[in-house]
Amino acid sequence: MDNNINYQLQLDKIISSLDGKKPSLLLHACCAPCSSYCLEYLKNFFEITLYFYNPNISCEEEWKKRYNELKRLVNVMNLDIAVVCPPYNPQEFMNQVIGYENCPEGGDRCSICYALRLKSACNYAEENGFDYYCSTLSISPHKNVKKLNSIGQALAKDKTVKFLPNDFKKKGGYLRSIELSKEYNLYRQDFCGCMYSRQAKV
Repeated sequence: MDNNINYQLQLDKIISSLDGKKPSLLLHACCAPCSSYCLEYLKNFFEITLYFYNPNISCEEEWKKRYNELKRLVNVMNLDIAVVCPPYNPQEFMNQVIGYENCPEGGDRCSICYALRLKSACNYAEENGFDYYCSTLSISPHKNVKKLNSIGQALAKDKTVKFLPNDFKKKGGYLRSIELSKEYNLYRQDFCGCMYSRQAKV
């Protein structure tokens, strides 16, 4: 298997093939800072709906803060974009990672978390007739892009919705997200969300 897949090139090819059409895209959003560049980049090519599904966030106050900041970002960017938010239920994440509590950051527990969030996004996109779905997660230099894309593509197999390949940190995306975070004075958390990622920061 090719370990050097250029997901950004794959995305570029899809965009170039659109010929001015704007297919619908369900964009799973982990937070406002990561979403900022993704929205700036994709809004000219897709009709975007944001999907804030992050049961990995272990503290409800933190979850609300990130959700509200995402909605504020949409407003300050003057975007006519809906933000879909399933109810907060951290137990969904905790049930999935039983037995993986001691895994290091970036290991199997994180892969389970990717799959949980992408599966929810894929199912919502399929049920609501979206053309594509993907996640903002790949903008982080700490996330496994190959794993994210592999999971996303596998979930979309035999479905009408297609997974949009991506590596949003490319083309200076990560650095641009930092610039936009400063420009819009966005709350920028220093841990992914779960109690294990928070402990790893201590």
